[in-house]
Amino acid sequence: MRYAQGGGLSDRERAARERIRLEAGARFEAGQANARIAADLRVSVRSVERWRKAWRERSEAGLASKGSPGRPRLSDEQIARLERELARGPLAHGWPDQRWTLARVKTMIGRLFHVTYTVEGTWKLMRRHGCSWQQPARRATERDDEAVEVWKGDLAGGKRMAAVSGSWILFEDESGQSMRPPRAKTWAPCGVTPVVKVRGGGSGRIHVAGVVCYKPGRRSRFFHHIRTHRGRKNEPKSLTWQDYRDLICRAHQQLGGPIILVWDNLATHLVRPLREFIEKADWLTVVQLPSYAPDLNPQEGIWSLLKRDLGNLAAQTFDELLRAVKRKLKSIQYRPGIIDGCLAGTGLTLEPP
Repeated sequence: MRYAQGGGLSDRERAARERIRLEAGARFEAGQANARIAADLRVSVRSVERWRKAWRERSEAGLASKGSPGRPRLSDEQIARLERELARGPLAHGWPDQRWTLARVKTMIGRLFHVTYTVEGTWKLMRRHGCSWQQPARRATERDDEAVEVWKGDLAGGKRMAAVSGSWILFEDESGQSMRPPRAKTWAPCGVTPVVKVRGGGSGRIHVAGVVCYKPGRRSRFFHHIRTHRGRKNEPKSLTWQDYRDLICRAHQQLGGPIILVWDNLATHLVRPLREFIEKADWLTVVQLPSYAPDLNPQEGIWSLLKRDLGNLAAQTFDELLRAVKRKLKSIQYRPGIIDGCLAGTGLTLEPP
């Protein structure tokens, strides 16, 4: 059985390389040295020597592109089949984890079409057909996608009600931060792992409840409520139902209109005193998020921005950490474009169907 060697260049890559060779030809005429040409064009000296030899023999014709080295290794039908198989995931093809590496894609091409690709050729094939090396988002196995779609339909009813009554749509969520900051990437010399010094001892944790507020034609808003835990006696270790009640009331007072509140099934959200408060508030309507669906809550985007700003924070005291959290949250309040971007990241819209 005959095997074809994969690889090849796209038309764009081939045109870019031809432009570099023609630029080298112009520098040959100017009498520049090979080392200088290689440094300016960011190519190897050996390539420049080979181009100069072709230029001496055939002038610019020796530097022109010779066209594609061969036909495409895979047909359009084979590419479509490969995309379908890749969409099934590595687990469906016998690998123990869920990573599509170039070596695995190369093996998959050999299994399906009996065509041998190099790793470099596989990279070019994936890039040419719209794929890139990405860090996947995590999603819980327990998530029910059908329930999520049903919930989106229920939210559409809430959006219709908001359009009729002039209500604000609020998304609530909570987060926390201890003295150990989240790890963030940093530049360092190759082979030298950077070391970030953080507090190894001490107590203290910051709990934050936040709501992002949306209404068509109005500036998006963001409110938050902070509770600190310093390890003192009889001090609440987390947010209480009174904290959520006060946050909702403050948002209602600032917004000056009825509210449709969207939040998850946290146990504190379901306690009897808070449920009684919600039943008595005629200006408040609550919509429950489906289980294991944080990607539908734009408030998660606010926490992501906060964690990113706190990455590798060298806070020496709890008060210093608290000031950093308050400063970042306050800066987000004055940037409605960021709040709108968090909603766009969920794929939800404010307009009723």
